[in-house]
Amino acid sequence: DTYDIDYEDGERESRVNKRLIRSKDGSGGGGGGRLMEGDKVEADYRGRGKFYPGKIRRDRGDDTYDIDYEDGERESRVNKRLIRSKDGSGGGGGGRLMEGDKVEADYRGRGKFYPGKIRRDRGDDTYDIDY
Repeated sequence: DTYDIDYEDGERESRVNKRLIRSKDGSGGGGGGRLMEGDKVEADYRGRGKFYPGKIRRDRGDDTYDIDYEDGERESRVNKRLIRSKDGSGGGGGGRLMEGDKVEADYRGRGKFYPGKIRRDRGDDTYDIDY
């Protein structure tokens, strides 16, 4: 699966592999539904905008999760919108990316992800993204 991306800064990129795009708000991506206890994730520690690697310790059943971070820190009741799967698929996703989904895409496959929003689903597994 590949996608066409329009970045916020005006750059464009075609045929970006799906593995190089990750969901920003937990929708879309390759996720299989709810996050599960034991899943490796990245979570926005204390909601400050910086994601750190960790693991889901507990699913509270109300779209919040307890996280054990790799650096030893712990956080309780983290909202699923602040969590993304380590594989980049985001939490609570339904599988296919959709128009309006907030995502991050790896510009030119160089390892730096930029935030954006899917503007158009072209219907052929390619997307236009506004950054």
